[in-house]
Amino acid sequence: MSKLKPAVNDADHHLGNMQAVMTLVEYGDFECPHCGHAHSLIKRLLNERSDNLHFVFRNFPLRQSHPHAYIAAVAAEAAAAQGKFWEMHDLIFENQRRLSNTLLFSLAEQIGLNMVLFDDDFHREETRNKVELDFESGVRSGVNRTPTFFLNSTPVLTYDESYESLANALQLQSELVDR
Repeated sequence: MSKLKPAVNDADHHLGNMQAVMTLVEYGDFECPHCGHAHSLIKRLLNERSDNLHFVFRNFPLRQSHPHAYIAAVAAEAAAAQGKFWEMHDLIFENQRRLSNTLLFSLAEQIGLNMVLFDDDFHREETRNKVELDFESGVRSGVNRTPTFFLNSTPVLTYDESYESLANALQLQSELVDR
């Protein structure tokens, strides 16, 4: 697997300390059960290490395996247009087993989005292009499954769906930075 391409930038969705020495990037699929599991691990990491961790999420919907993943990613990007990406991101993962257009619009309403704007953004070509650009960057970075993580632009090859595997990767990176 190659390095992260492109590097983290302003088009990405960020959580945690953007000035942290460690940036964890996830390529995720909203319908993937493994990503749903990773979602809780990332929340825990951010809760425990938000001062030392910058987290970025990029869309990597695997349409063949997960028929609702693409529209979920589009819905999250449409919510981002109103500054509510992370609220939508979390709700989608919490409801990933019952994804549908109707549910996604219901979630948008639940987080207080202007529904006329949401509907416009949901159908806007620019919104869909953002999902496609994320996906293409994953392909260029060697991503072929979800979730795939990069820590400071380097693939995390030790992730085994445990909290410890992510925490250990962060610890190792922290030790390298301190040298």
